[in-house]
Amino acid sequence: MAHILNSMARNYKREYALSGAKPNEKKNRASRNKVRRAMLKTGAVKKGDRKDIDHIDKNPRNNSRKNLRVVKRSTNRAKK
Repeated sequence: MAHILNSMARNYKREYALSGAKPNEKKNRASRNKVRRAMLKTGAVKKGDRKDIDHIDKNPRNNSRKNLRVVKRSTNRAKK
């Protein structure tokens, strides 16, 4: 059984190289982190509250206040 689990292990280094390491993805991630920090500062969210900041238009670089809302993590991540 352990052999089967080892063969199905995720290759995180490969996944990061394929998606997360691209310059565009780095900028998107930085933008999402920036808006999360700003919302923490205003008190709209708290650390560990299990909430996400939803970009209504799905563009992580559009951080205008009218494009942002606080939603449950499951709601935001189920959104396609």
